[in-house]
Amino acid sequence: MVESVARVRHIRVTPMKARRVVNLIRGKQAHEALAILRFAPQTASEPVYKLVASAIANARVKADASNAFLDEQDLFVSAAFVDEGATLKRFRPRAQGRAFKILKRTSHITVVLATPDELEVAGKAAKKEAK
Repeated sequence: MVESVARVRHIRVTPMKARRVVNLIRGKQAHEALAILRFAPQTASEPVYKLVASAIANARVKADASNAFLDEQDLFVSAAFVDEGATLKRFRPRAQGRAFKILKRTSHITVVLATPDELEVAGKAAKKEAK
């Protein structure tokens, strides 16, 4: 019934490192994902934790706006992905007057939470289109 999306853009974590963290929570229940992220040793787990918490709050606000019942225990991470953001280009002085390029990569992280009945509705719609 309820589907909520949360995005963070231009976060200073490389996409490859952020994908390692996002892969940990994909398909898990929202509160289980928060517990996993709280104890994950990776640096990218903190912004992803905040993002999942924001998506839970977005679901709560969306349910209140539509007068729908929302049990937060039913929410699960239906989609989570990391896209590459803008790359900051910096130069580092090296020997004999040379300069080496340093690429400081950024990420755009998206988390989608849904309830199980939302997934069933999407599955039925996909089956109808396939026929």
